[in-house]
Amino acid sequence: MPLHARIQRAIRQLIVDGALGPGKPLPASRALSKSLGVSRDTIEAAYAQLHAEGFIDRRVGSGSFVAQMTEFMPGRRLSRRDAPLRNQAPNLSKRGNAMFRGGGVREMLIPRPFAPGVPETRTFPLPLWERLERQVRKEVGAQALLHGDPQGTEPLRRAIADYVNLERGARTTADRVLVLTSSQQALSLCANMLLDPGDRIFIEDPAYYGARKAFDAAGLECIPVRVDRQGVVVEQIMAEPRRAKAIFLTPSHQFPTGATLSLDRRLALIEWAARHQAWIIEDDYDSEFHYAGKPTACVQGLDPRNRTIYIGTFTKSLFPGLRIGYVVLPPQLVKPMTVARTLLDGHTAPMAQLTLARFMEGGHFGAHVRAMRSVYAERLDVLAGLVDKHLSDFVEARVPVGGLQMPCVLTCDLPERTAIDAARRVGIELLGLSALHAAGEAKPGFLMGFAAYTPLEIEVAVTKLANALRAVTKP
Repeated sequence: MPLHARIQRAIRQLIVDGALGPGKPLPASRALSKSLGVSRDTIEAAYAQLHAEGFIDRRVGSGSFVAQMTEFMPGRRLSRRDAPLRNQAPNLSKRGNAMFRGGGVREMLIPRPFAPGVPETRTFPLPLWERLERQVRKEVGAQALLHGDPQGTEPLRRAIADYVNLERGARTTADRVLVLTSSQQALSLCANMLLDPGDRIFIEDPAYYGARKAFDAAGLECIPVRVDRQGVVVEQIMAEPRRAKAIFLTPSHQFPTGATLSLDRRLALIEWAARHQAWIIEDDYDSEFHYAGKPTACVQGLDPRNRTIYIGTFTKSLFPGLRIGYVVLPPQLVKPMTVARTLLDGHTAPMAQLTLARFMEGGHFGAHVRAMRSVYAERLDVLAGLVDKHLSDFVEARVPVGGLQMPCVLTCDLPERTAIDAARRVGIELLGLSALHAAGEAKPGFLMGFAAYTPLEIEVAVTKLANALRAVTKP
C-alpha cells in the first residue's frame, strides 16, 4: 500500500476509535513529515484524502482539525456482549443456512484422476475457436461489449434449437430457448420459479448432488424414488400418496448409475405430468456421449402437452470454462424465466455466445462431439479392463452405456470413506456413492471419471489406487 494511504488509514482509525476527538487539531504537515521521516507531499496527500472523505476540516491559515460529526459519535464502542465473535455462526436466513450447509457445488480447478464429469480439454481445437472469435469481433465490433439479450443471442438460440431437434429428438424453436451460464442455474430457476417452499418434488435415488442441493436450498421437500436398470421406478411415483408438483430426471444417463430410462416409463411420466399438471425437469447433461447404439430421444420431444423443461449444457461436450448452458422451455414459461434470470446475472457474455453459435453453424461442434465420443469410448474400455485386472479384489465395475464416469461398487469389507481417503492421499479423487442416496440401503462405492485422462494416465492412476487400497486392507 502506498505510504500516504497507510498514514491516511492510521489517522482515520484514530478518529473512528475516538483517540482524536472532534475539533482536535492535527499536526502541521511539515512537522508530521519530519516526525515520521517522510516527505511533506506524502503527508499532504494523506490529509487531502481525509478531507475528501469528511474526516477532517482544513482551514486556511489555521491548519487541519478533526471534523464535527453529528450522526456518529467517535469512540463509541460495542459492548463485549454486542461485539461479534470471530467464530460466531453467521446470521443467515433459512434459505441462506440451507445453501451454506449444503456446501455448494464445487468443482476441482485442476482435476485429478478420477474426478467425475470432466471432459478432455487438452485436445480442444483452440486455434479454430480463436479464429472464429476474431471473425465475430471483426463483424460485430463494439456491439459485443454491450449488455446482451437476457434470453441469449438469437444466432446461438437458433443453433441450439436446430441441434436438439436433430440430435436429441426435441421439438422446439429458437424463441423457446433460454441461454444461461450453467445447468445449475437452470435447476435453481426451476426450483424457485415453479415451486414454493414446502412443495414436493420427486427426485431420483441416487441423484445428482447439484440438483438435490438446489432443491433443498429452495425449501422443497424432495421425495426420493428408487432407480433400477431401466431408470426411475415409475410405479413408486404412481403409488405415492403425497402429491408432488414436479419430478427431476436424468433419463439419458442416470446420475450416477448410468441407467437409461426406458421408453414406456418416459411415456408414463408424461401422462402423469399432464394428469397432475406437474412439471418434468429433464437434465440431459451428457447425452452426446452414448457408446452402445443410438441414444434414446429426449423426454421433451415425446411430450405433446408441454410439461417438460429440457436442460442442456456445453460444460461436458466442450469445456467447463465456457460457462454456457441452456434450457428449452414450454412457451408459457419463456417470459417469466427470462425475467427471473435478469435478477441473477443479467445475461451471458455475448462474445462467447456468438463464437459458440458460429462453431455450431460451421459443423465444428458435431465433428468435435463425434471425435470425443470415439476417444471416450476407448478410455472407458481401458478403465473397465484395468479395474477388472487390478481392483477386482475390492470393487465390481458397473460399465455404463454412456457418460463420462463409471460407477464401482465395493465388494469387500472396506468402508467407502476409508477407500476415498486412501485414494486422496495418493492424489486420486473419487466421488462416493453413499452420499448420493437419500433413502434405503445404499451400496458403498465410488464414481471414476475417465474422459479427461489418457489411457496411460488411467493405468498409472488405477495402479496407484490398487496399491493404496491394499495398504489399508492389510491386517
